Amino acid sequence: MLTKFETKSNRVKGLSFHSKRPWILASLHSGVIQLWDYRMGTLIDRFDEHDGPVRGVHFHKSQPLFVSGGDDYKIKVWNYKTCRCLFTLLGHLDYIRTVQFHHEHPWIVSASDDQTIRIWNWQSRTCISVLTGHNHYVMCASFHPKEDLVVSASLDQTVRVWDISALKNKTASPGDDLLRLGQMNTDLFGGVDVVVKYVLEGHDRGVNWASFHPTLPLIVSGADDRQVKLWRMNDTKAWEVDTLRGHMNNVSCVMFHAKQDVIVSNSEDKSIRVWDATKRTGIQTFRREHDRFWILSSHPEMNLLAAGHDSGMIVFKLERERPAFAMSGDIIFYTKERFLRCYEFSSQRDTQVIPIRRPGSTSLNQSPKTLSYSPTENAVLICSDVDGGSYELYVIPKDSAGRGDGGQEAKRGTGGSAVFVARNRFAVLDKSSNQVLVKNLKNEIVKKSGLPFPADAIFYAGTGNLLCRAEDRVYIFDLQQRLVLGDLQTPFIKYVVWSNDMESVALLSKHAIVIASKKLVHQCTLHETIRVKSGAWDDNGVFIYTTLNHIKYCLPNGDNGIIRTLDVPIYITKVSGNTIFCLDRDGKNRAIVIDATEYMFKLSLLKKRYDHVMSMIRNSQLCGQAMIAYLQQKGFPEVALHFVKDERTRFNLALESGNIQIAVASAKEIDEKDHWYRLGVEALRQGNAGIVEYAYQRTKNFERLSFLYLITGNMDKLTKMLKIAEVKNDVMGQFHNALYLGDVRERIKILENAGHLPLAYSTASVHGLHDVAERLAAELGDSVPSLPEGKQPSLLMPPMPVMCGGDWPLLRVMKGIFEGGLDNVGRATAEEEEEEVEGDWGDELDMADVNGLANGDVTAIMEDGEIGEENEEGGWDLEDLELPPEAETPRNSVNAHSAVFVAPTPGMPVSQIWTQRSSLAAEHAAAGNFDTAMRLLSRQLGIQNFTPLRPMFLDLHTGSHTYLRAFSSAPVVSLAVERGWNESASPNVRNPPALVYNFSQLEEKLRAGYRATTAGRFTEALRLFLSILHTIPLIVVESRREVDEVKELIVIVKEYVLGLQMELKRREIRDNPVHQQELAAYFTHCNLQMPHLRLALLNAMTVCYKAKNLATAANFARRLLETNPTVENQAKMARQILQAAERNMVDASELNYDFRNPFVVCGATYVPIYRGQKDVSCPYCSSRFVPSQEGQLCTVCDLAMVGADASGLLCSPSQVR
Repeated sequence: MLTKFETKSNRVKGLSFHSKRPWILASLHSGVIQLWDYRMGTLIDRFDEHDGPVRGVHFHKSQPLFVSGGDDYKIKVWNYKTCRCLFTLLGHLDYIRTVQFHHEHPWIVSASDDQTIRIWNWQSRTCISVLTGHNHYVMCASFHPKEDLVVSASLDQTVRVWDISALKNKTASPGDDLLRLGQMNTDLFGGVDVVVKYVLEGHDRGVNWASFHPTLPLIVSGADDRQVKLWRMNDTKAWEVDTLRGHMNNVSCVMFHAKQDVIVSNSEDKSIRVWDATKRTGIQTFRREHDRFWILSSHPEMNLLAAGHDSGMIVFKLERERPAFAMSGDIIFYTKERFLRCYEFSSQRDTQVIPIRRPGSTSLNQSPKTLSYSPTENAVLICSDVDGGSYELYVIPKDSAGRGDGGQEAKRGTGGSAVFVARNRFAVLDKSSNQVLVKNLKNEIVKKSGLPFPADAIFYAGTGNLLCRAEDRVYIFDLQQRLVLGDLQTPFIKYVVWSNDMESVALLSKHAIVIASKKLVHQCTLHETIRVKSGAWDDNGVFIYTTLNHIKYCLPNGDNGIIRTLDVPIYITKVSGNTIFCLDRDGKNRAIVIDATEYMFKLSLLKKRYDHVMSMIRNSQLCGQAMIAYLQQKGFPEVALHFVKDERTRFNLALESGNIQIAVASAKEIDEKDHWYRLGVEALRQGNAGIVEYAYQRTKNFERLSFLYLITGNMDKLTKMLKIAEVKNDVMGQFHNALYLGDVRERIKILENAGHLPLAYSTASVHGLHDVAERLAAELGDSVPSLPEGKQPSLLMPPMPVMCGGDWPLLRVMKGIFEGGLDNVGRATAEEEEEEVEGDWGDELDMADVNGLANGDVTAIMEDGEIGEENEEGGWDLEDLELPPEAETPRNSVNAHSAVFVAPTPGMPVSQIWTQRSSLAAEHAAAGNFDTAMRLLSRQLGIQNFTPLRPMFLDLHTGSHTYLRAFSSAPVVSLAVERGWNESASPNVRNPPALVYNFSQLEEKLRAGYRATTAGRFTEALRLFLSILHTIPLIVVESRREVDEVKELIVIVKEYVLGLQMELKRREIRDNPVHQQELAAYFTHCNLQMPHLRLALLNAMTVCYKAKNLATAANFARRLLETNPTVENQAKMARQILQAAERNMVDASELNYDFRNPFVVCGATYVPIYRGQKDVSCPYCSSRFVPSQEGQLCTVCDLAMVGADASGLLCSPSQVR
């Protein structure tokens, strides 16, 4: 049983498949009717107008209708398109058990607990017949698929067959009263137009279901006596043929399978049983744990069944329909029925090769699953599920091809899957021992290979290699070397498709496709909501695949799309050009011609074959929103531009690709304020001042125009802007323009006219215009504002622009492939477009303002600078608005092949080059990429605390860059400083960054630390040693020898840090003499330089002697003398202590210190960890800790997490090579 779809819901009492769409109706015990798409697995709609359980439901064969009957005695007819109930048929007096549409006439048959069956006309909405005769509940009633018969089953233990041929002649709405009276009697007492043809008696209990065979004169019934009975009928009588026993409880539904010679029944014993209709024996049983089955339904056209149970329903198939096939060059071998067949693609010739024997087994799903072919030996391996998985090996005789009569015996064997791995060798998977057995053509084992992973299937992967499937991974296994060559995590893989060159593989699972290289390096994964069925590679490396209802493509980068829709599922065998060869479910070879333009276009774009792209644009009808969106998304707006006619879309694409000329043309067509504004923004970004000016003029945007003239240094136009503001009586505009011009007298005049005399006076006084100031002071009288004392005013003048007047200079580069070649494709030719733009520059530069200035020419007013009283209207001085040079330039540069100005694309920043090339944390920090530097340190050294490293990160970043100032108004330019740069180096090759920390600095610090230790400045020494530990992760050295030195330095410094921390701790504790002695003793076990070790021993000896621990003091004295101290004073003291101790070799207090047993000291708790005890270590400085410290910050280096996983110090490019 192959489950295709499952739902969880209330108890399902009625089911019906739609004949054309992948839909199924389920009516529930709760009163709801659900409409499901079983292919997508989605609930489309729910209908809940019934009151109480709905036991019967049925789709109409051709109309958008379905009918339902429920425990509320109502039959409802629904339109699923409008999602509403059209009408209700009333007449039954008890629960309605089943309802069904007639396949031709506008009839519905219904069975009810009121012991009647009714036939209704759903067009006239009347009951046309009542079938009475049963004397208990009628459990089901259905029409015969071809003849004028109805079969019904009842709890009165009978099955009745009714002849309804007389109904055809009876009209649904009689004409005269007499007939109408007869109709009423019929409604009440049942008419004579339907007669009982047979009553089938034989069941001992009530019968729950009866149904006709689709073609033969057979009936099958199921009853509460747990039996399924088979009946045959002829024109005169019907009789029982056989009884099928096996169900353990009431049989609730039973039917003939439409496509296979089987009977399917289900029961309240929680099982579905499949019976052989000819041998009348049980073939298979499917059980559920807790759910009783109530209803079965079969698809009218497809090989699908559905069953409803206590907690939902299942849609399933009894057998696979996929033919097993194998490709070899121009031919395909495939199995159909009981034969191996061969189809030649070029000649389209289909021949029967040899019969394949199927074992006489009774169970389902015994058909071949996979086929493997060896062309040189002409041998075929066929695998199936017989006997829990077995294979058959056939060698095809050369002469039998075409006759199909060779009855040779196959060589058989057990094994889940078998494939050819060489010319005359095949591999069989033995799941029980997890071995691959390699066999020869005599079926003898040649070699056994144990697999290092649990495999449940094997596939071909090139000569001598196998692709093995474990549950959620696939592996490539080399049988010769017994090595895993590659592996990849995947969903559960069902099929494997290799490209023709064996370089790529597509792994197909139920809902996903994974594309990988031959070593299983992942390239892309596609997810489908509908089941993936098959696939094949075309000659260009595009993977063409099918789902249940589409043929689709997948490009190498993972982009996919639909090629066409399918009516029925197909299995692709080969793709050649734009023809897809495939097998359908009936085992017929088909060739489907597809339109490959879309995916070939996308592939050409992807592979940068722009000449192909060009010719496809010219010659094909590629268009549509999807293609435009795709081109935009992939960064080709200039190509998308040539597909588009809509001006708004053209405008957006032109802006995106920076094509100002097309944007201007589209903006004119659209002529909306928003579009002119956006054009202005883009033109300003490109430095095309002329078009910015034009855009602002079109939208009457005076403020922006004034500012544009200021930054381009166009003082003449600014003066005119001042006059226009005057004409418009815009005081703020006048003042701004005067400010931009630096015209102080004008500003004073404007302030005075506006009545701001104090401001006018202040402006005049500050700027030294004393005559004006005196005049204003006289007007102000007593209210003259006072100016601040002792302040030195400075002159505010607008700065001079760097570039005056024209457009920004652009680099001269060649036109892109698309711009040149496509200019004649789009809308108009480039020449015409340019003409348009030019023609409009002059005429349309007229403006109307808010006060109603007409679009007239006020050149004279502007020239004289005076505005007459009678001429209050103004416009733009057209002659004076010098056209921007840009407008002329394109005249000679628009032709397809000449050079134009195009802004250069920005190169890759050096910091990005540094980070791409390097795995060294120091170089990432120098590039400013602190995030990845921290991630690298965390991975390599387990570092979690980055606070101590922060200043070093900043130093590295600052130290690898230098900064240049060009001139005051330009931003500072940052330049990367590279390591090992010289003048002869190539400008295109980037060296790694210069680093401010190096190994020699650390050696110098180490020496300073030694000196501080000797001098007893422990705090300073500890600071120096910690600083070394914090710098080492950010050091880069060149050679392997230096790497070893760096690692050695970590160990040396770590010992000193631990020792000094203990000594400083010892000095802090005054009240615990025992612990003081222990810490002094542990200090002597740190790996120190000899002078420092002697000092530590002397220190420990003194501390213990003072505390009367003579035996321990003697041990330190002995060790001190063994070092041959050079200072006589030290040796003398040691000898004295030894003599004193020998007289009295005792310890006053017991210490946690055993010098005979080797130990290391825990870096956090300062207790000894003796050999053999468990410990954890710091992944960076390798200090050891007691296990309870795992997951804590290392107290020695203060950087890493104790016990963390880390890959190790990486401080040289030589470690990466």
